[in-house]
Amino acid sequence: MKNWLRRKQRPQPGFDIRQPQPVIDPMAIEPELSGVQSRVLETSHNRLMLGAGLFGVAFLVITVRLAMVTLLPQEADAAVAHKSGVAPVADRADIIDRNGVVLATSLTTASLFANPSQIRDPDDTAERLNMVLPDLNIASTAAKLDTDKTFIWLKRNLTPKQQDGVNRLGIPGLYFQMETKRIYPQGSLTSHVVGFTDVDSRGLAGVERSFDDLLSGGQRPLQLSIDIRIQHIVHEEVSRAIADFNGIGGVGVVTDIKTGEVLSLVSLPDFDPTDPGKADADTRFNRATLGVFEMGSVFKIFNTAIALDSKTCKISDGFDASKPIKISRFTISDFHGKNRWLSVPEIFTYSSNIGSAKMADAFGAEVQQSYLAKLGLLDKSPIELPEVGMPMYPAAKNWKRINTMTVSYGHGVSVSPFQLVTAMSATINKGLLITPTILKRTANEVPDGHRVVSEKTSTAIRQLMRLVTLVGTGKLANTPGYQVGGKTGTADKEKGGRYSENANLASFLAAFPMDDPKYAILVMVDEPKGNQKSHGYATGGWVSAPAVGSIVERMAPLMGISPMPVLPPEEENPLVALVPDYDSPASKKSNSLVMQVKATGDAESKSVAAEPAAPGAPLEAE
Repeated sequence: MKNWLRRKQRPQPGFDIRQPQPVIDPMAIEPELSGVQSRVLETSHNRLMLGAGLFGVAFLVITVRLAMVTLLPQEADAAVAHKSGVAPVADRADIIDRNGVVLATSLTTASLFANPSQIRDPDDTAERLNMVLPDLNIASTAAKLDTDKTFIWLKRNLTPKQQDGVNRLGIPGLYFQMETKRIYPQGSLTSHVVGFTDVDSRGLAGVERSFDDLLSGGQRPLQLSIDIRIQHIVHEEVSRAIADFNGIGGVGVVTDIKTGEVLSLVSLPDFDPTDPGKADADTRFNRATLGVFEMGSVFKIFNTAIALDSKTCKISDGFDASKPIKISRFTISDFHGKNRWLSVPEIFTYSSNIGSAKMADAFGAEVQQSYLAKLGLLDKSPIELPEVGMPMYPAAKNWKRINTMTVSYGHGVSVSPFQLVTAMSATINKGLLITPTILKRTANEVPDGHRVVSEKTSTAIRQLMRLVTLVGTGKLANTPGYQVGGKTGTADKEKGGRYSENANLASFLAAFPMDDPKYAILVMVDEPKGNQKSHGYATGGWVSAPAVGSIVERMAPLMGISPMPVLPPEEENPLVALVPDYDSPASKKSNSLVMQVKATGDAESKSVAAEPAAPGAPLEAE
């Protein structure tokens, strides 16, 4: 047995007993699995891969969500806002002037709202919000947040810096809704024309209200007839007149006589349309279209046109203005009157109330009312603004003789300043009234207009208005080379049921060039006070006429109007022969060139002029 063992241990030839033998790992040996075991293992493997995939998708969703909340909070909050019933505000169309300058546009802003049910600590949230938004009252904000509601507005139209500050607070339950905020690049310059919107971009005043439906959700800009260059000039000159004469307000209007387009409409004081709530009612009040006033002697334009067109008098006729008119308890007198017979051109140029009243008495109340109605002075202006005033005048049955007389010089009937411009334009536009508009018109869109007076009457009125700036009460508006014509107006304001001697409206209603009028201009200053330069006077000739002259001088080159050669008054206007300057020493000589002819009755007389009087010293403006 031992020998056998020894033989077994004896090395075999070629075999090295020192060679290491391989070690077999029993765990590495894959056992053969049965079919059931294989299926179980495969199922477990699939479930593991599915779980890993779902976990990866969830992680990706969370990552994207965090990115949205951090980088695009408006997208993240949109769903919350939608669930709360807050609809995003649609884009609102721009408003531009006739040359494409933007007057109103919309910017996208973030508005802050909260879901109070998600706010854990209302007091702490209110205090932290106040650090970013100081205008949020802590107590009232906390009270809003401490409710069972699911939606409350906290602040609308945040700045980007404010939005970022709220985001950095990281308070759950605060969200943003992206909205549009109305911006007015021209500021207060066009506030009474363009108007303003509320926080939800709904038009509340001006063009914003008139064309709210068109602007809401619109893509095409709304183009106005306003020329922002002219608007700036008018705004500046009216502001200067108000400041120089310490007025409480004023109006400036420029229109295109041929097309009816409004190039400028200024009412002062004005306001910031982005924050109209800070303006008081008087500041927001549109004096140009909503205010109705007794406008004074500018009405003599219409009175004279009625007299000539109704053929109750001729341009060469005259009336006795030697003494005041007394009817019952009323007395009609002239401011620095001539106390003599006056020709029709003299009545107009010297602005005689007595002569105008007798002229109106000749054609009567019915004719007066008929013409005023045709001129659009007895109804609201059709201008496309919501702020339009209704004229005030006596009922037909109460329109007595005294009313007819006082209306002749602008008392007893109240109209808006803008209506005056439209009516005056008709009297000098060959007698055709063009419907005014605040929108830009193409050549094909200009209406034909309807006749209110004859062309002959229109020509006479143009000559009379030119007389006022050549030798009459409006000489301070005369701009050499541009043939400015106009009419002064100074009307006492009614206060406490009676006319005030210390409060008036000073106006100058004008047009140029008078050989073929293209532009109409009105400047009115409310309650001006005389100064040293005006020798204490606060009348239309001193207050408003110079402003009109400055407007013409500045706007004419912009509109492509070149100055014309300046002629002597007698050569330029034949009616100068009927208006000798009775304030000059030469005219007061006994050999006056005006021959007075006595006529029967107390209403009419004839006045004949032989030759032009020698020019004298400037007339004192009314």
